[in-house]
Amino acid sequence: MSNRISTVAFIGLGVMGYPMAGHLARAGLTVRVFNRTAAKAETWAKEHGGSHHPTPREAAEGADLVLVCVGNDDDVRQVTSGDDGALHGMAEGSLLVDHTTASADLALKLDAACRERGIGFIDAPVSGGQQGAENGALTVMCGGSERDFARAVTTLEHFAKAVTLMGPAGSGQLTKMVNQICIAGLVQGLAEGLHFAEQAGLDQQRVIDVISKGAAGSWQMENRHATMIEDEYEHGFAVDWMRKDLGICLEQARRLQARLPVTALVDQFYADVQVMGGGRWDTSSLLRRLRAVGHL
Repeated sequence: MSNRISTVAFIGLGVMGYPMAGHLARAGLTVRVFNRTAAKAETWAKEHGGSHHPTPREAAEGADLVLVCVGNDDDVRQVTSGDDGALHGMAEGSLLVDHTTASADLALKLDAACRERGIGFIDAPVSGGQQGAENGALTVMCGGSERDFARAVTTLEHFAKAVTLMGPAGSGQLTKMVNQICIAGLVQGLAEGLHFAEQAGLDQQRVIDVISKGAAGSWQMENRHATMIEDEYEHGFAVDWMRKDLGICLEQARRLQARLPVTALVDQFYADVQVMGGGRWDTSSLLRRLRAVGHL
């Protein structure tokens, strides 16, 4: 198979995958899609002109590059290695890229399974959320060989502002863990700061206007403070997904003997939010938890 990428398969059309696949179609690539809910794949194909297929295997047939963006390790295993998984339809010399935030162990196993078939593999979790996917401005953290990365990078840049090779297979997932560890502490700090300002009788928006210009500024502060002040969380990255990601981080940390006390604590705060019925709320809902605790 040629090194040129002209036909791609996209497996998983959720809030991230749907726009990501759309960017590829708009770039002129032939895009073949699969989604567990077939109606969504049909809608995507009507909107973007690609083709939809009943199984990952059929979507992957004839594709130079197969991209996966699903929910968790089990989902990845099902759509890649299951009876109708993409690996069974991929040709020798093609390339599999997994954008799912999953475990580093799974990345290593997928890499080995691909090598046995003469298929390249890159674990490539993304950061930037739904907004980043829709705007084509994701950050992609990659693990794999330099050769496979060189083949894939131009295609990935159709929906990303930064695509970086971090090391061998698994390195992308490990880097994404660092990303989630950092976010957890930032969001809790922002929630505590806004809660403190509210309790002190300060104008929260004015406080943010001032401190965001200095060392306290962050993506979370810029993009989440307004909805947090309004107590609005029906948007963004769900608490359920964050807890899934933090679970991966904490398990890997145990193996590495890395200490993550703040991450473990914030994970339990998110468990409190789930008990409050906020599993689908944005991760910034940590402020609602503080407000609830303050009224107990």
